[in-house]
Amino acid sequence: IDGERSAASEGKVPLGWVLPVCPFRGLQQQRLPRLHCPQSFPPLFSLSRLLDVLPSFGFLFDIDGVLVRGKTPIPAAKTAFQKLVNSQGQFLVPVVFVTNAGDCLRQKKADQLSHILGVPVNQVMMSHSPLRMFKRYHPKCVLVSGQGPLLDIAHDLGFSQPVTVEMLRAKYPLLDVVDHDRTPGVLVSLSVVLFGEPVRWETNLQLIIDVLLTSGYPGNPYHHENYPHIPVLACNMDLMWVAEAQSPRFGHGTFMVCLENIYKKITGKDLKYEALMGKPSELTYQYADYLIRAQAAERQWKQPIRTLYAVGDNLMTDVYGANLYNRYLEKKNSRKGSKTWIQAKNELASSAATHCRSVLVCTGVYNPHTEVPLDTKESRTEMVFHGHRDFRFDPGLVEPDHVVPDVNAAVDLIFQLENFVPN
Repeated sequence: IDGERSAASEGKVPLGWVLPVCPFRGLQQQRLPRLHCPQSFPPLFSLSRLLDVLPSFGFLFDIDGVLVRGKTPIPAAKTAFQKLVNSQGQFLVPVVFVTNAGDCLRQKKADQLSHILGVPVNQVMMSHSPLRMFKRYHPKCVLVSGQGPLLDIAHDLGFSQPVTVEMLRAKYPLLDVVDHDRTPGVLVSLSVVLFGEPVRWETNLQLIIDVLLTSGYPGNPYHHENYPHIPVLACNMDLMWVAEAQSPRFGHGTFMVCLENIYKKITGKDLKYEALMGKPSELTYQYADYLIRAQAAERQWKQPIRTLYAVGDNLMTDVYGANLYNRYLEKKNSRKGSKTWIQAKNELASSAATHCRSVLVCTGVYNPHTEVPLDTKESRTEMVFHGHRDFRFDPGLVEPDHVVPDVNAAVDLIFQLENFVPN
């Protein structure tokens, strides 16, 4: 095939020549239609260009710890991206950037990656992106917690009546004892959406508890019998994350641990979530899979995307989530998987993927010298599970399919596994 590629690139392919069955993965058992052209092909024509438009795999890239550390690009990222695009700057394979960040709009996150490579906004997935599918909550009043342009984020996701904790403080001056220079008002919250860790933890914890224990009427007395409480939807369960500091920083998962324990300490009951999203949630990978398919359809790539490669730096989120989704795909394809609510959504349930492979890089949270915790009742002292409370620990789910030094090595490895030859 090397000789045929050379002949094609040199314009020596005769009229009516038919491509043979291609040995590259993704084109097996497929014959391309007869080519009708002048006596010779243009010099730029080559089999590799045909291969470019028929990928059978896609990338799910984490951002923090894989592509950047804080605002500083990881050197290997730019090299990796040069291998992912053609001379026109178009991606050779479908790519989605899946971050657990939730403090900004997708456009801002895309802009932050522009110093490495221009990234379209529709290829960026924030931890809160799956909230677009929760349309039954969009017309209702929701209390949103986090930081950044919360109202803009909520409106962009489809919520028509979002209320921030700051707005709640202004309406109910007696609830927050820090500042009394506000006027009381009336406010009803029918659900709570946790976008990410806030700046004022004590205020957010206090007012969210107020809303939960009053069924959305924070000016009323507590009623512990109101259980289950109003719906809570949470994004980003990362216990810690890596920025420029030498050691990891508290993430939204740490804030959720505080909220869950305060609620249980007061009521004696567990805080319940209507939905958990952000890695390692299965819902997040279903939505990312949907975005991969949408991207392939937009590029008119007819070859089904069979394998997803999730590249990340965190065992408890990136690796756990990819392996969990791989388990879901295996059950789904064997017709033994149980249906979740999201499978009723045709646009998310029509995945052709059969595998989701986890690729761990060593440029972020992951410490190669840290032992994987044991899931045994007899060895509680050895069990340090950093995942969320509602996700059962399984040692197999934190075992990556591949471990590589950085994202550039990850791209090289995946191209090799897929027998993919870029331009």
